[in-house]
Amino acid sequence: MMISAIQDHRLAKPGHTAALRDYDSVRRAIAFISEHWRAQPTIEAMAEAAAVTPDELHHLFRRWAGLTPKAFMQALTLDHAKGLLRDSASVLDAALDSGLSGPGRLHDLFVTHEAMSPGEWKNGGAGMTLRYGFHPCPFGTAIVIASERGLAGLAFADAGEEPAAFADMKRRWPNATYVEDHDGTTGLAQRIFDTKLWRPDQPLRVILIGTDFEVRVWETLLKIPMGRAVCYSDIATKISKPKASRAVGAAVGRNPVSFVVPCHRALGKGGTLTGYHWGITRKQAMLGWEAGQLGLH
Repeated sequence: MMISAIQDHRLAKPGHTAALRDYDSVRRAIAFISEHWRAQPTIEAMAEAAAVTPDELHHLFRRWAGLTPKAFMQALTLDHAKGLLRDSASVLDAALDSGLSGPGRLHDLFVTHEAMSPGEWKNGGAGMTLRYGFHPCPFGTAIVIASERGLAGLAFADAGEEPAAFADMKRRWPNATYVEDHDGTTGLAQRIFDTKLWRPDQPLRVILIGTDFEVRVWETLLKIPMGRAVCYSDIATKISKPKASRAVGAAVGRNPVSFVVPCHRALGKGGTLTGYHWGITRKQAMLGWEAGQLGLH
């Protein structure tokens, strides 16, 4: 079955359509805020850009991220990004020393992970069966890819981009066997995006498939607490490659388990929102959504 046909069938479901419509409105508002935040635009201007009424935008943001549109705008400003980076190196020190993704964090995503062997990566996933499904989420359509051992891939797409995003993921492990399994991946999608299911006693199992260097970078990303961020140079230092900031950036961009392995929490020096494989607007949305989960009002 063609992927586009799968999407046409699935996205016609009312729940899917509503969720994706919500994110489309949020995406439009974020794009507008990102361009105009220095002028502190009114909610009326944001709503017009999102093609909804001010009341609709207010309720949408409260429901979507737990933030008012004004607070969300604050969460996208450069000052907020700089705040996320404050003491970033010491944050990583503490997290790595304790072995926790965030000391004492109630709202962190508890994850346990393992890495595939170098041989499994080198052979392009030959002999592996990867199941996948398309699911609505706070950031558009999520493409959830699972092996028998746990979550192996998570990608994102806007409406109409699902086939290209799925093809991008398949290129990472070209020799694997892919089986469509929407029902079988629904539970994983819920575990990822429903914060009520983020439980330390039932951690989400993630399988990291990459080079040794990439896996080391991704493991370091897992140590960044929600509500904080680090520079690429901090990550390079932590993996004993202080001059490898550019290579670290490339590895961050190749992270196959976006959001769960939080590459959106890696920023450029001074809090700049550097490139994100699934789009800068989506990266901003993730940081703003996380601010809402942590109660930034």
